[in-house]
Amino acid sequence: MATASASASDAQTSYGTERDNEPRLDVELLKDTARKALIDTLNAVNGVKTLVLDPTLAGPLGLVTEVALLKHHGVDKMFWLEPGPLTSAATNVVYLCRPLIKYVKIIADQVKAHLRESQKHRYTLFLVPRISTLVSRILEEEGILGDITISSYNLQFIPIADDVISLENDNAFKELWVDGDETVIYNSALALNSLQKVYGHFPRILGKGDYASRLATLLTKSLPDQPSPSSDSSTPSAPFDSLIIIDRTVDMITPLLTQLTYEGLIDEFIGIKNCKQLSTRCENPPHPPTAPNPSNPNATPSGSASVTPLINEKTKKHHLSTATDPLLMGLRDLNFSSVGKRLSKVAHRLDEDYKARLQAKTVTQLRDFVGKLGGLQGEHQALRLHTGLSEMLSLKTRTELFNKSLEVQQNLLASYEVSAQISAIEDMIAHGASMQTIVRLLCLASITSGGIKAKSLESVKRELLQAYGYNYLPLLLSLAAPPLALLLPNPLPISAAPAIAGSKYPFITLRKSLRLLIDDNPEALEEVENDISYTYSGYAPISIRLVQCVAQKSGVISNPAEKSGADDGDGKGKGSSTRKLHAHLIVGWKGFEDVLGTIPGKTFDIAQKMPASTNSASSSIASLIRPHEQTTTTAVFFLGGCTYTEIAALRWVSRQNKGRKFLIVTTGIVSGNSLIDSIASTGKNLFATKDVGAS
Repeated sequence: MATASASASDAQTSYGTERDNEPRLDVELLKDTARKALIDTLNAVNGVKTLVLDPTLAGPLGLVTEVALLKHHGVDKMFWLEPGPLTSAATNVVYLCRPLIKYVKIIADQVKAHLRESQKHRYTLFLVPRISTLVSRILEEEGILGDITISSYNLQFIPIADDVISLENDNAFKELWVDGDETVIYNSALALNSLQKVYGHFPRILGKGDYASRLATLLTKSLPDQPSPSSDSSTPSAPFDSLIIIDRTVDMITPLLTQLTYEGLIDEFIGIKNCKQLSTRCENPPHPPTAPNPSNPNATPSGSASVTPLINEKTKKHHLSTATDPLLMGLRDLNFSSVGKRLSKVAHRLDEDYKARLQAKTVTQLRDFVGKLGGLQGEHQALRLHTGLSEMLSLKTRTELFNKSLEVQQNLLASYEVSAQISAIEDMIAHGASMQTIVRLLCLASITSGGIKAKSLESVKRELLQAYGYNYLPLLLSLAAPPLALLLPNPLPISAAPAIAGSKYPFITLRKSLRLLIDDNPEALEEVENDISYTYSGYAPISIRLVQCVAQKSGVISNPAEKSGADDGDGKGKGSSTRKLHAHLIVGWKGFEDVLGTIPGKTFDIAQKMPASTNSASSSIASLIRPHEQTTTTAVFFLGGCTYTEIAALRWVSRQNKGRKFLIVTTGIVSGNSLIDSIASTGKNLFATKDVGAS
């Protein structure tokens, strides 16, 4: 498989230094709405209050507010919602949590403890994102329903980039495909319905997957009214032309592979929590130019959730944001092999800019230089941070285990000597590879080759349990059971359920029909430079190929990028904007029906009936027959989560044509490790202190 060159990714991310002028939806409206809803929620409880917060909500809330705002609206103390006694000096105690049984039990225990001690408090429970009948029933069984006022805080999509919005539900995948809890589908439908009220209806809903089909069906039905942002009746700057829903299990190969973009590798090795904050151990890294948290430094609600570091040494937290980091936009989607070259260019340019002060002879020239100094210092700080991160990643990518893992992945994708790859995975266990790496490779081997020989599979399972512990047996059982069925023997035993037999993935067929692999030859290497496969150094994510089947059909068959639009040496890709072809109309899965039919799960294409009374609806209808000069937005919803590489690939697709922007919508950002950890329920408690500030 080809390795993407530095010039490849430079071309792919030229947008980082020169952004197009086409309009896009303003997703900041969603952030403002979430903040206002939180203020209204807090103001509903008069007076000083103690806030008891669900730890899993700390990160999402950190994306829309800060501790100072909470204090301004009456929050005196904040505590994590965890077992144990609760001490509150304030009369009002406000609980903010997701409607999970474990949290309701904790709340009941704390309230009953206060009642036994004759402490007088007024309790209010705000459930996110909506009220649950189950919660009321549990509180009634505990005998305290009359002591608590129950309401909701409707936290839905949160912007994490100008083209990405997320529900920030880290457990969506496990809830759906392991626990069988379909609540996330209903919550997603409500959130998408609210999105339509703000930006206009989806004229067409397409997608692939059984759960995706259930979500689409819900969207076509009448749903309960949800509080939505106020928006004027004017036509959106880039109205929706369609919604594409991708079920995560339609493409499990992509998250199992090692992400090879810069942001993807950071997530793999360091960890990015809530798409904003990471913990590093860079050598003398600078603090990003953000305001310090005035309260407890361990308090995650002040910004975003903290990240579990990979090494138990002193770490520093850094916020990844294009608003404060002038280099991030141009680096995040690069293939990692190109990052060093890009940083070198930036360093050289900064050096030249700093030397300009020596050439300043007049007061005017000095004034001009001083005016640029703030920007130069900001870039200098960002350069130091990303240089430190790159050095950390380089050390990781040079290890024998990492390169062996990549080699096994590439061989499995090419169906090359599968038995030898299973043996290599067993050797990696002996050499101390992480449990997540081993499980990811085993699942990848099973999916790409239609199962693993029963004797080999049992042998490697036994070695895995002996090496990492028998507490991972439930993980292996979950991976082998429907509806996941990711880790299967070949051939299947006679006793296997029919659902398992029907869920075998046709990878070898798709590899050719969707042009998933680029061969390792000079001509193909040039092809990698003009295809979404640069994100995995020669492998195209299936999920994004399916999006191309709808929104960029030529990209599935051949590479749509124009050679003349390649990097011209200054990293800005000049001329490409004038050579872009206009995006074709959305005409469904036409031309790829047979390919879609081979993939397990339902395929659907629904034309929505538009309300006749709204301008936004009429504009959506007009988008079906839009003039060529109008820009539209295609929303792509990943049910179960998406990876940073898929985001990078969709951004690449968006840059190849004019007239269509993509809004990436997801239940959360995932990686192979996070999926395995969630199934194994090995998520670590990130919150060491009970009192989280705001004192």
